[in-house]
Amino acid sequence: MTDLLPVTAMGDSAPRSESFGPLTLSENAGLALASLALRQGQDAPTPFGLTLPDVARAVTSGELGAFWTGRGQWMIEAEGKAESDFAAALKAEAPGCSVTEQTDGFVVFEVVSEAGTAPLEALMSKLVNIDPKTLGPGCCTRTGLEHMTVFLVRRSETRLAVIGMRSLAGSLWHALSQAAHRLEY
Repeated sequence: MTDLLPVTAMGDSAPRSESFGPLTLSENAGLALASLALRQGQDAPTPFGLTLPDVARAVTSGELGAFWTGRGQWMIEAEGKAESDFAAALKAEAPGCSVTEQTDGFVVFEVVSEAGTAPLEALMSKLVNIDPKTLGPGCCTRTGLEHMTVFLVRRSETRLAVIGMRSLAGSLWHALSQAAHRLEY
């Protein structure tokens, strides 16, 4: 039998990371994702103690997080759990809910600014049709970025997660890295 080697969404043996002036763009290959959807008439659970966020909001608690994706729907995140059966753990925490594994369907790129909010907001201005001032910490949205649909999760003043389809990882990296490279610092 052939020896199989795990690769990241970018096709490398280790997550990709690159700096552009004060911005660092990194592939977060360790983040597990699972979608959670309520069934008709069901109340929102509190999986792993997380209070699921309201419309266009995101929450975190330690290594766990959740962001709103639609009415009665959320994406639940677990740092460092990509190699585990995170969906099964979430299903046990949210009985009766519809839970679907999403880790291998998406790529997560974390953008961090070492020089405050300005470089991060300048990058967002180049890439998406959203006023960066309206996407403050704890906010999320689904939007278009070039020809791709992405989730943007503003983790803090200086940190933004860009989550897109894994099959478009190379195109998404190219769009992010080229825009970051072209910013004047």
